[in-house]
Amino acid sequence: MSKIAIIGGHGKIAMSLTRQLAARGDEVLSVFRNPDHGQDVLEAGGTPLVFDVETSDAESLAENLDGFDAVVFAAGGGPESGVERKKTVDHGGSVLSAKAAAKAGVSRFVQVSAISVDEPVPADAGEQWAAYVEAKRSADEELKKTSLDWTILRPGGLTNDSGTGSIQLAEKLERGQVPREDVAATIIAVLDEPGSAGKVWELVGGDTPIAEAVRSLS
Repeated sequence: MSKIAIIGGHGKIAMSLTRQLAARGDEVLSVFRNPDHGQDVLEAGGTPLVFDVETSDAESLAENLDGFDAVVFAAGGGPESGVERKKTVDHGGSVLSAKAAAKAGVSRFVQVSAISVDEPVPADAGEQWAAYVEAKRSADEELKKTSLDWTILRPGGLTNDSGTGSIQLAEKLERGQVPREDVAATIIAVLDEPGSAGKVWELVGGDTPIAEAVRSLS
């Protein structure tokens, strides 16, 4: 049994990840800011922790991560959150979580980013999209500078379709879609594969079984 902390624990990917981890017997700490979500997390098999990465500090979060095997950063400000919260959640929350993991002695860190964030933002992109891409890109770059055993996953367009159990996984892919359930399952496969540390992968729907895809590139 592993102990996994998920930052942004009430998002759809995080909730699917919680259910999948709990189903195989892992212990899940789900970290989120809205206390109304606690019952959802309990029903999914996780332990809720109300904590706001925008207003707290790394030391406070680290106190709750002692003894954990890995941290998964899956938080995001959301599509309607505004430019500033892209900075404070998607970027700032990641940086704070990585610092907290290091302080707590948790070396394994998996970050959910977004496909193609290293590419220039189109001139006609909206202000919020540009801010989102910049926040994700900056968060990834900051994480790479740490001494953590990090893996960065960059999924394509997220859907609520049922997972297929198969994906395409590579350093660079054409844009495509992928079910959130399959992103969650890919996170688990990454956690199970030590050789995935130090990798940045994009993923979309595909035909390769998830564990095989991760193993072949690790």
